[in-house]
Amino acid sequence: MVDNISSKADSMSQTQGPSNASAGSSSSQGLLREQDWLLPIANVGRIMKQTLPPNAKISKEAKETMQECVSEFISFVTGEASDKCHKEKRKTVNGDDICWALSTLGFDDYVEPMKTYLRRYREVEGEKSSSANPNRANGGGGDELRLFRDDENALRSLD
Repeated sequence: MVDNISSKADSMSQTQGPSNASAGSSSSQGLLREQDWLLPIANVGRIMKQTLPPNAKISKEAKETMQECVSEFISFVTGEASDKCHKEKRKTVNGDDICWALSTLGFDDYVEPMKTYLRRYREVEGEKSSSANPNRANGGGGDELRLFRDDENALRSLD
């Protein structure tokens, strides 16, 4: 599995990863600037804080390291799912493809929580399409937030 991860990471860094993404590169060349492929550091820090005691501090270096790791992880899994779609002559990566990629890459512990999230997400989306959602009209989005928090707790229980 480590060889698979290394080769996948190498191929990704050749096309879009941080090693080829310089501040001066343009999107028209097919390369992404670092800030274009990294998750926003404020969001990463917020997620990190949720798992720590209230008085815990997180260094800038820790946030930046985690930012690069989670961004690379997302690219790695999405790349595997995208390869599957390409082989199947499909253009859209869906949630089932992500679950498949997680399993294929050896992240089996994350497959069931992801499938649970996906099922619940689809239920919420189905309810929205069948009837008007008052949270949606008010810009609330409470269902998605509650769904996300429930699934965060499920992922934490894996430890």
